[in-house]
Amino acid sequence: MKHYEKNMEYPVTITLNGVARTAPAEARMLLSDFLRHKLGATGTHVGCEHGICGACTVRVDGVAQRSCMQLAVQADGRCVDTVEGLNKGAGAELGDLQAAFKRHHALQCGFCTAGILMSCSHFLERVPAPSEEQVRDMLSGHLCRCTGYTNIVNAVLDVAAQRQAAIHGSKEHA
Repeated sequence: MKHYEKNMEYPVTITLNGVARTAPAEARMLLSDFLRHKLGATGTHVGCEHGICGACTVRVDGVAQRSCMQLAVQADGRCVDTVEGLNKGAGAELGDLQAAFKRHHALQCGFCTAGILMSCSHFLERVPAPSEEQVRDMLSGHLCRCTGYTNIVNAVLDVAAQRQAAIHGSKEHA
């Protein structure tokens, strides 16, 4: 295990949304603060700072994780994806999850939305055809004060159905 001195800065290199980025971080700087303040990935929101609310959820090496519960130095050499990486290409076109959230009015103030989107993206890779109960169970790790979650569930189920239709449609043409 690597030893870090307190009050010293260390270079941290991550692949952020597919691009290698390096910035200095103190040994006890949280990944959420590193992303926001050192790398400018301000879509990552910090709510409770205790890993409860889920607003700071990002994907580290493809797995949804709370960035307020991980140190920046622990992410050194890893791939980190934030909500900014869900957009399609450089033109900033919305990804299918983001578009479904918009279409289903699945957000209000938007503070928790980035974290929820990151968890949903990871969830749909693991469970491509979820039930409503499975989606609600996944969302139980997120706190949203504005919605009743119904529109979020509908958006996730819509994306899952669209993706499944695309898969089955492409198999029929093969």
